[in-house]
Amino acid sequence: MGRDADETPPSLDEVRWRIDAIDNQLLALIDERAGLSRAVAAAKQAAGDTGFGLRPGREALIVRKLLSAERSHAPDALVIRIWRELMADSLSRQGPFHLTVWGDGRTVELARLRFGAAPPMAVVAADKDALAAAKTPWGVSVLGLQPGSAWWGRLLAEPTLNIFAALPCLTRWGPQAAFAVAQVEVEPTGGDQTFWVTDSQKSAGAIVEALGADGVAAEPLAEAGGLKLFSLSGFYQRNDERLARAPGQLTGVIGAAPVPFDV
Repeated sequence: MGRDADETPPSLDEVRWRIDAIDNQLLALIDERAGLSRAVAAAKQAAGDTGFGLRPGREALIVRKLLSAERSHAPDALVIRIWRELMADSLSRQGPFHLTVWGDGRTVELARLRFGAAPPMAVVAADKDALAAAKTPWGVSVLGLQPGSAWWGRLLAEPTLNIFAALPCLTRWGPQAAFAVAQVEVEPTGGDQTFWVTDSQKSAGAIVEALGADGVAAEPLAEAGGLKLFSLSGFYQRNDERLARAPGQLTGVIGAAPVPFDV
C-alpha cells in the first residue's frame, strides 16, 4: 500500500480494497493453472501416457520448496493446504482419480486434508475393500491405524501396492494415524521414512535394538495378527541386506513416505 511506518495506518476500506484486488489476481492465476493442468493431460495423452499421474515424491519436493521460500505472514499449514488442493485438482483433471477410505472419522478427515476436495471419496466398512480399491485404475486408498487390524501386513503379498504417504504431514496436526496406499512407485525425496513389517515374536524393543545394531533406526508403529509394523528412518530398498538380517521369517518393506514437513 506504499506507506512508511510512521504514516497513518490504512483505513479498513483501503485494506478491504487491497484484499479484493489480490483475490481477483489469485483467481486469475488459479484459473490459468487449472488450464495448464488440462494441457498437461492432453500432452500426456498425445505421448501415449495414460497411466496414473500421481507422483508423491515430486509433490513432496514441491511442498518443501514452497515452505523454504521467504515469507512474512503465510504459515506452513496454509501453504500446504492451498497447494494440496491445487495438486489434487490437477491430478483429477488428468484422469479418474478417486479416494477410498477405511477407518474412523479422523481417517476421513486426514484423507481430505491430504488429497483435497477434488477427488470423489467412498468410505468402506472393511479394510480389504479399501485395499481392493487401491488396485483399481487411478485409485488411492487411505486406511487408518486401527487397533486389532493388520491390513498393512497384507501388503507383503501385494508387491504392486505401496504406502506412499503418512497422514498427517505435520506433527502439529497430531501423530501419524493413517496411510495412503496405491499402485504407485515410491521414490526417495531426501527426507523419508520406510515402512517395514516382521512376524518376529521378539518384543518391539528387542527388534529395534537388533535393527539399531545394524545401523537401522526404527520406531514401532503397530502390532496385530502376529505381525509388527515399524517406521525406519531413511529410504530403504526392499532387498536391503540389513533388513534381510533383521529378526523374523516373514518380513518386508511395504512402502515409504516423506517425513512430516515440520520435522
